[in-house]
Amino acid sequence: MIESSADAADAATSGGSTGKPRVVAFGGGHGLHACLSALRRVTDRLTAVVTVADDGGSSGRIRRELEVLPPGDLRMALAALCGDDEWGRTWAGALQHRFSGTGELAGHALGNLLIVALWEQLQDPVGALDLVGRLLGARGRVLPMSAVPLHIEAVVRGANPAQPDELSMVRGQHALAKTPGEVLSVRLLPDAPPAVPEAVAAIREADWAILGPGSWFTSVLPHLLVPGLAEALISTSARRLLVLNLVPQKGETDGYTAADHVEVLAAHAPALQLDAVLVDPSSIRSRDEAEHLAKAASALGARVHMAEVAADGGVPYHDPERLAAALRVILA
Repeated sequence: MIESSADAADAATSGGSTGKPRVVAFGGGHGLHACLSALRRVTDRLTAVVTVADDGGSSGRIRRELEVLPPGDLRMALAALCGDDEWGRTWAGALQHRFSGTGELAGHALGNLLIVALWEQLQDPVGALDLVGRLLGARGRVLPMSAVPLHIEAVVRGANPAQPDELSMVRGQHALAKTPGEVLSVRLLPDAPPAVPEAVAAIREADWAILGPGSWFTSVLPHLLVPGLAEALISTSARRLLVLNLVPQKGETDGYTAADHVEVLAAHAPALQLDAVLVDPSSIRSRDEAEHLAKAASALGARVHMAEVAADGGVPYHDPERLAAALRVILA
């Protein structure tokens, strides 16, 4: 017997967790994976709302061939919610496994194929993801931000290096991630897509809503361009936390300071208020930058929290244990 989506949601957000906060995390790709890897150490009353605009790699091939949501970011979120026991490690590795060689399967991730197979069987994107979560023993729930496959289109200055001041449109997450120009703004196609109702309900019932880290224009900001999600984020009684990237992302945010990230978010969602902004001290290069960040955060109603959350070795990745420790303090 296949459990209903509602039953799966109850299982993912209950079970003796009454003292833990209900958290909704937004994003995609490696940034959301890092955030969820930390959050599952803090609470199991956890819902991930994941972007569905990927058009590259295995996900891009699948969405074009089968006309379904791109499964890659959803797969990564599910893998992040797997436990640290043998079952969790084994299934996380299986989900992330990519086939080698040069044949039709080459480059595809097993988890992408599993998710799409269940979508075709159940004809229910949310129910299928809940079923995969049960199989994995996932410590939370994963939802797409919309049931409609989306494209990202951006206004970019200097996409052609020979004309650095020219404005042009760049379409597609994969193309945008590689643009040599300066991204000025993004929009979704189709415009004003419908939000998944379960995601809206999770936001309204949450204690905390967390945006970032991740690719700013292709993983973080797109959630604010889905009217149902934006409205729920603005009106929810949940507190709102923004987790900043450790370094600017090549192509998308070259040259950005921490404050620039906050101001771009505010420009795309002027009515959104925040309660907290989390930043690693290594991301702040001067006193002026620290003051600029504090001012940008204050304009949105937020307080800046500084904590060492970066991994050792100089790599620009969040350490799950350190990020979890910082989140425990803020979410308490």
